[in-house]
Amino acid sequence: MAFTAVGCGSEGSEGAGANSESVCASDVIYEGRTYIRLSNVEFKAGQKIGTATSPPCRDTNDQGAEVPETSENAYAVSGISPDLAIAIGSSPEQAEAFRVLRSDKKIPPEVQELIDGS
Repeated sequence: MAFTAVGCGSEGSEGAGANSESVCASDVIYEGRTYIRLSNVEFKAGQKIGTATSPPCRDTNDQGAEVPETSENAYAVSGISPDLAIAIGSSPEQAEAFRVLRSDKKIPPEVQELIDGS
């Protein structure tokens, strides 16, 4: 089963040509860093490197509507340091790409190459 996101923010994932930063359930935490989903990118997921978590999320003011924290396998993305990009899913074949969310909001050049090549 692929990592499932529940829409909690007003902005979506990013892919080729997208600039928006995602919020809430599209984010995952791995090794203390926040990663956001990349859409429509071609990549090869490699070896399992650990576990990533999706923080709890509430997309309404209803306290009972909170989506609990979830965990999923994290995999290396071929040719890119896990500090910059990881793949999340139940298996490498089912994984989706995520890139690190830097404090300056800039996309690392290695990740931009991945986006541009898709």
